[in-house]
Amino acid sequence: MFPIRNTVPTRYPPVITWVLIATNCIVFLFESSLSPYELQQLLYQYALVPARYSGILVSDEVDSVIADVLPLFTMMFLHGGWLHLILNMWTLWLFGPTIEDRLGHGRYLAFYLACGVAAAIAHIFFNPVSIVPALGASGAIAGVLGSYMRLFPLARVVVVVPILFIPLLFEVYAFFYIGFWFLMQILQGILDLAGTPTSASVAWWAHVGGFVAGLALVPLLVQSERRYRAYYRDEGVLGFDTDGRM
Repeated sequence: MFPIRNTVPTRYPPVITWVLIATNCIVFLFESSLSPYELQQLLYQYALVPARYSGILVSDEVDSVIADVLPLFTMMFLHGGWLHLILNMWTLWLFGPTIEDRLGHGRYLAFYLACGVAAAIAHIFFNPVSIVPALGASGAIAGVLGSYMRLFPLARVVVVVPILFIPLLFEVYAFFYIGFWFLMQILQGILDLAGTPTSASVAWWAHVGGFVAGLALVPLLVQSERRYRAYYRDEGVLGFDTDGRM
């Protein structure tokens, strides 16, 4: 299932989502301009290397505190390839504006960064001896998915499912689509822990950590009705009501 439409309407321009997408794209273009050696140096300095936090690798930076804390944030703006970038930015573009609309710009940015840091910590916890740099916005975006499911579990998400190379469109509940995605992250993370890795390049537990953080944090940050006027029933889009339902 590949999502192509979020049916929950928004009222305000998703400025922070635009800025996040633009920043990720600019950083990736910068990565693409580097030589293989320069890229390796960049990743080991600004991506997340779990072994650095378990004492296996010792940073030679003058200020080791900054050297340890900075990758928790910078890793979520780095990507390993065009497909990695496009899939992450598409998901952020699809679900991010809804959450930004309900939280407000400042709270949304803080929420996004907090989910990214939670994802990084989860990855360190489950992979303490790994020397492979972990990077990508997927942990923070997993937090956006978790918050979307918490706020709009019965919203419809339009997905495309290819059957015999024929793309078919379906509407599924958000809790089904996102819940299925989350269960797959847990399953594949467990397989990795059991010694049968499904993909060495995917930080499954970072996704889980970011998702749980988003699920837990969003009720604390969502704007009250006094600050954000509730939608009326006729303000939906494309036949869906204000909660993304038919």
